[in-house]
Amino acid sequence: MPTRAGASLVTTLLTDEPAALLRFRYGTEPSFDAAPSWLYEGMAEAFRRGAARLAVAGDDPWLLSHEDQEKVSRVNRATSKAYRPALELIARFETNWTIVPSATPAWAAAVFPNLPKDEALARLWEHIFSASRINHVDPVTAWKEHDANLHRRANHLNERRYSALHFRGPETDLRVGLADDHLWLGGGMTARNGLYCIANIPTEEVFTTPHKDRVEGYVTSTKPLSYKGTMIENIRVKFEGGRIVQAGASRGGEVLQRMIETDEGARRLGEVALVPHSSPIASSGLLFLNTLFDENAACHIALGHSYSSCFRGGAGLTQDQLASQGANSSLIHVDWMIGSNRMDVDAITAAGDSVPLMRAGEWV
Repeated sequence: MPTRAGASLVTTLLTDEPAALLRFRYGTEPSFDAAPSWLYEGMAEAFRRGAARLAVAGDDPWLLSHEDQEKVSRVNRATSKAYRPALELIARFETNWTIVPSATPAWAAAVFPNLPKDEALARLWEHIFSASRINHVDPVTAWKEHDANLHRRANHLNERRYSALHFRGPETDLRVGLADDHLWLGGGMTARNGLYCIANIPTEEVFTTPHKDRVEGYVTSTKPLSYKGTMIENIRVKFEGGRIVQAGASRGGEVLQRMIETDEGARRLGEVALVPHSSPIASSGLLFLNTLFDENAACHIALGHSYSSCFRGGAGLTQDQLASQGANSSLIHVDWMIGSNRMDVDAITAAGDSVPLMRAGEWV
């Protein structure tokens, strides 16, 4: 417990899914463009003063799928705008933070729709413990070893200083230019308050920042995206000059369009991540319908805001300096999965040579 670990104060904020549904059923029209900015400003001030952030996530991936998608998009935009002060501090790792999963009946029913409720919930917990290395004899040691492996992979990429990545697979031919002075990260890091943290549990990725103007080609998602209670399936986008110029989806296309219309930066990339297909999450064979898990089963990209921590010396750079090196700015940061066991990834050197990084979804 945080209190036993020495936290001076533990404040719990709860989301309530039935209350969220009531808002869409009975809320007044202007309410869908409103968000509690006072709450997020308060969170930002707490982060500035060194408060840690622990998010426990277990959302119903289908919660808002049957609601008015225009209203859902308006709520998402208002919330993203209000959350911006806190998001920027999280993106800069001003304080230590992490997200961990918790099985819930609604989430379990979505993952295991053919099982009785109690059995589905138990099965989901089993897979959460497995993916999070909780079922090891010594989970702490297991995490330290895994953390060290991710750091070694990131360090290898940082030594090579590649200029771009080239993804090739079914319905995908995408070249992602990397930002100037980009930095690969993986596993944990020391926040600016001096405390070490692993931001996502589970995690299998190494990631960095693309250059917002140097992304070309087309890409198709390999897993559905659960975005704020709405499912988006078979995302297909085309980039020119770093910007999405065409976008579609077989399901949730309207939500996708409204997402990328949030602001100019929502059409550009803020993250690219490499994950082997043999990761424990992918090996489970499950579709978790939860980005925290599914993004760690496959290589992925993120639309929206860049992490300043993914630049050498990024903590000391201004927003203008980050932008000049290729960082993207947006109200959103949305990860979605593009990797599979049919994906090849090449690194492109500054001289333009191709170096194999992944073949059939595995590290070369």
